[in-house]
Amino acid sequence: MDFQWDAEQQSFRDTVRAFLAANLPADWEAQAHGPGSESQSAFSKKFCGALAEAGLLVPHWPQRWGGRDADAWTAFILAEEMWAAGEPRGGQYMNVNWIGPVLMRFGSEAQQARYIPPIARGETLWCQGFSEPEAGSDLASLRTRAEKDGGFYRISGQKIWTSYAGHADTCFLLARTAPGKTGMSVFLVPMDTPGITVRQIPSVIGEGDIHEVFFDDVRVPESALLGAEGQAWEIARAALSLERVGIPRFALASRMLRRAVERLRREGRYGHGAVEQSARAHAACEAARLYSYQIVDQRRHGTPTGPEASAARYATVMCERLVGEFVVEHLPEALSGGDPLLLAHHQRAIVAGIASGAAEIQLNLIATELLQLPREPR
Repeated sequence: MDFQWDAEQQSFRDTVRAFLAANLPADWEAQAHGPGSESQSAFSKKFCGALAEAGLLVPHWPQRWGGRDADAWTAFILAEEMWAAGEPRGGQYMNVNWIGPVLMRFGSEAQQARYIPPIARGETLWCQGFSEPEAGSDLASLRTRAEKDGGFYRISGQKIWTSYAGHADTCFLLARTAPGKTGMSVFLVPMDTPGITVRQIPSVIGEGDIHEVFFDDVRVPESALLGAEGQAWEIARAALSLERVGIPRFALASRMLRRAVERLRREGRYGHGAVEQSARAHAACEAARLYSYQIVDQRRHGTPTGPEASAARYATVMCERLVGEFVVEHLPEALSGGDPLLLAHHQRAIVAGIASGAAEIQLNLIATELLQLPREPR
């Protein structure tokens, strides 16, 4: 198997790196604000607008929607370089990675015309209304209700751990329209709709990242329904499949590991214990990278992605965890102001096992769907 990039892929990677070098501020690495902060949200709109003008925001999208029909590898190379640089797109990586493609697949012509062009221009931010206080990663247990009222739906309920909700323009919302697993539907809800309240959740991972969102008799037109009633499970699975492998956190973890090792070497503190622990962390990063590449290759050849996406997601969680543990063990001073970039990575790594579906849920999917292990009788 050839693990080398071809000339076109390497040229694209060089182009992205050159863009980052020219467009990131000189003090970018020293900025310790969270990806959902006021400053990051404002910067990401400016940055993504420049990316769009350079043809680098959605190159993997169809030309009809502002892309250039590039393949899945192009999208992943772009994501790798963005994450290695600390993800200057902020929350807009979500728009590019899965919200846009899901709208292309399931959206009506009117929904596509309304929502896709602003994403392609880097002008808008979305949030994902999935998790709830009593549901978490178990989407089948959600309680937020959407009741039909003539040509409208009335939505009531609560979402929690909602990233970027404080700055988002639109919510990709799951709500229950009928009992059972087939009674879930997806709604595209503008965040300025009356009846929506957003409260920030204090967190150690940075300012402005996560929120709880309350829907109090929120009235939306039936045109806000994405797909058909009861189609949420199919739509959510498509979205999560793209999201779980579309975030190459291992790229940033690998860079932070190298950064920590280089500092320890300069200070003469890279001894046997550190060498062994860094080797394990490096091996985990490489495993996550290659597992993700396998999924990308499946997409490139049109092979449906199954539970392997959960395995790739869990491999990424483990590499983040091992790099974080290495820094805590050997460079604890970096987490108390000694290195803003290592601190920012540590804060992001804390939630790596929660974002895109909790790690425990991924393990259950791996056990039942990939390994086909029997469930224990209750």
